[in-house]
Amino acid sequence: MYNIRKINNDLIYVGCSDRKLALFENVYPIPRGVSYNSYVLLDKKTVLFDTCDNGVAGQFFENVQAALAGRQLDYVVVHHMEPDHGATLMDLLLRYPEATVVATAKAVQMMEQFFGAKPAHLQVVKEGDNLTTGSHTLTFTMAPMVHWPEVMMTYDSTSKVLFSADAFGTFGALSGNIFADEMDFESEWLNEARRYYINIVGKYGVQVQNVLKKAATLDIKMICPLHGPVWRENIGWFVGKHDTWSKYDPEEKAVVIIYGSIYGHTEAAALRLGTLLAERGVKGIKAYDASHTDVSVLVAECFRSSHIVLASSTYNNGMFTPMEHLLLDLKAHAWQRRTVALIENGSWAAQSGKLMRAELEQMKEITLVGDTVGLKSAMQPAQEESLATLADQIVASL
Repeated sequence: MYNIRKINNDLIYVGCSDRKLALFENVYPIPRGVSYNSYVLLDKKTVLFDTCDNGVAGQFFENVQAALAGRQLDYVVVHHMEPDHGATLMDLLLRYPEATVVATAKAVQMMEQFFGAKPAHLQVVKEGDNLTTGSHTLTFTMAPMVHWPEVMMTYDSTSKVLFSADAFGTFGALSGNIFADEMDFESEWLNEARRYYINIVGKYGVQVQNVLKKAATLDIKMICPLHGPVWRENIGWFVGKHDTWSKYDPEEKAVVIIYGSIYGHTEAAALRLGTLLAERGVKGIKAYDASHTDVSVLVAECFRSSHIVLASSTYNNGMFTPMEHLLLDLKAHAWQRRTVALIENGSWAAQSGKLMRAELEQMKEITLVGDTVGLKSAMQPAQEESLATLADQIVASL
């Protein structure tokens, strides 16, 4: 049974949601699933914007057929060749063999890499090229490394819609409401939008800034991304979030405490610091156990917040493994411009503080506040004063 929804008079949503997939890109947990968005434009010439993942192929083909309602498919615009959007392209062309595929030269190269062949009918486009489909004029703009090198976006100047590829997307399956203004996005979706952006695209802040500069020159009334809700209201607010994230600015003045603790002693010190901060008036403190919180959540929280406390046991003469994983991920995502406080623990030879500091020194504009608070096995009364001093220094830096 097909499941489609009109976006406006001649644009139809034909995307699908997957609630069975556990790991996006086989690495990021998606407990709320994910949507794969595709759109059909019914003009004098018909256009399909992107295909979908193999996991929802059956539903997708039913949706396309229903949207076309007996018409032939004239064009398929490929914004991004990653398999969650491009895997079904050749199967689609078996059903619509006369369709012309519109894509960048790099995308065509990737089609040959994935499928061993390229489509029979191709239109290779570059920055600023146009395609007129009747009453609509589509303009193609390149968005390399957001987040693959072949990515482009499409601006429909007639209806003022931006088809934004993976930009402005989010994790989470759709449930009938496909527009962001039909849901409580800020409370129910923003965390997943942040986690999606930071982990998928976050490394490429410079490239995202370039795309945002291009977008600023366009009169955009709607954004149609490849994942998550369609935007037709409060677009500036959501674009502003991406501007903040891609500049590596803290989204909030807030304290996040992340601890890697083996037997609970490092955890106790980290949580005691949280209480001391609260007693000094700090609100909205978040604490996470690095062993039980997926690193994608921790990375997103480190991007959200201005101040981070990292507390790690020493393990095999190194950092506790989950803390090491977090710091390597932060470095890989170009994390920067934050204030960090450190707590270390070691029963006989504490090394974690020195090693955490060494990793942070490889990142840009990381300010270390106070001295590393050192524990030996378990927190003793003498450490209370050190933690209190650190709390004062964190509050002074907020």
